Amino acid sequence: MARDVTDNNPITSRDELVGWLEKGNKPPSAFRIGTEHEKIPFYTRDLSPVPYDGRRGIRALLEGMQGLLGWEPILEGDTITGLFDVTGGGAISLEPGGQFELSGAPLETIHRTCSEIHAHLAQVKEIAEPLGVSFLGLGMSPKWKLEETPVMPKGRYRIMANYMPKVGTRGLDMMFRTCTVQVNLDFSSEADMVKKLRVSLALQPIATALFANSPFTEGRPNGYLSMRSEIWRDTDNQRAGMIPFTFEEGMGFERYVEYALDVPLYFVKRGDTYHDVAGASFRDLLAGKLAALPGERATMSDWVNHLGTLFPEVRVKRYLEMRGADCGSPAQILALPAFWVGLLYDQASLDAAYEMVKDWSAEERQALRDAVPKLALSAPFRKGTVNDLARQALDLSRAGLKQRACRDHHSFDETRYLAPLESFVERKRTSAEAWLEVYHERWGKKIDPIFTEAAI
Repeated sequence: MARDVTDNNPITSRDELVGWLEKGNKPPSAFRIGTEHEKIPFYTRDLSPVPYDGRRGIRALLEGMQGLLGWEPILEGDTITGLFDVTGGGAISLEPGGQFELSGAPLETIHRTCSEIHAHLAQVKEIAEPLGVSFLGLGMSPKWKLEETPVMPKGRYRIMANYMPKVGTRGLDMMFRTCTVQVNLDFSSEADMVKKLRVSLALQPIATALFANSPFTEGRPNGYLSMRSEIWRDTDNQRAGMIPFTFEEGMGFERYVEYALDVPLYFVKRGDTYHDVAGASFRDLLAGKLAALPGERATMSDWVNHLGTLFPEVRVKRYLEMRGADCGSPAQILALPAFWVGLLYDQASLDAAYEMVKDWSAEERQALRDAVPKLALSAPFRKGTVNDLARQALDLSRAGLKQRACRDHHSFDETRYLAPLESFVERKRTSAEAWLEVYHERWGKKIDPIFTEAAI
């Protein structure tokens, strides 16, 4: 989420919450692609993390980007915490440990996403290079201990950092040391939302396997191919996971609202102030009975902010957010929207993907989710492996992208962005496994070379 919002209009009924989600419905001609990616900043001279303050810190980087782009600053008091493009809709924001995030504008094609990402990386490099800063495209910080990782000055992160250890063992690792790429996609109706949600939830572990890219922690192999994904298994399970209720009869906007109402709040924002209400009920805020803020009534911005603090594998807002992938190279970043657009934005591919997953049980879906952080493409499923499922999903995605027939100025369609994933499936080997091989062989069990080879 690029920025938290504030308004003063109280919500008078639960139906308004349902209605807010329903307003996400749009005709297929208006479907867009919003790609977000995080990257880990480090100082090139000594491979140390980049703090917020200082002449060459994150603040200086943001101020340099503001001068270059002319985007509006996102402020907490006098502290700049991000940038917002008021014309295009994109944003730059900070994750808790300084992970530098581009929340891309809603775009019509992956070709335009490609241009956006490469322009952004070039712009960031122009500002960061004179500061001695570069960035890693990995799913998790590979070297620094948690206590070595800087903390960004955002009110919501202070509240979350205090609350996370109460509801799981890995929440601080998630906040400060992981790095993801996600894509946000549209739906045309409640039924379309439900179908896309079910398909993308069932297939999210396959995406996790394909994008596995976080095999190192504190300078050595951590025993997983996607440690980022493993961390989410014990972060805050009230607001994370495979949300199996979405496969039950009666699923729709109202059912998702009921789920969201039962997920505890983190904060209530009034003006620039974040009020710590972690663990409290949104239902109490809706009724004006929140103990920490007596008489305060929920506003629509409270609802929007709250939805942004839910972390299931696929998140519902006025669009669907695919949340299962580690960050990687620019080509891998672009492969994520390609994979999901091909599956979800072509009706024939969507229907075929639904046929593929509709008889999977909740236990099978959860078993996949539990297995892929360690085993990735070699995780078992029925009589085969996740690699078999990935090949099938990629075939459907490729067919969907071909049917879209969106061509760039060289007359290439969007299928070319699937190339990294097709290579992983053909070789039955992920990025994480490739990193582990060179770590043990060419790097002599030293982690520092990854700061050169995984730099983006």
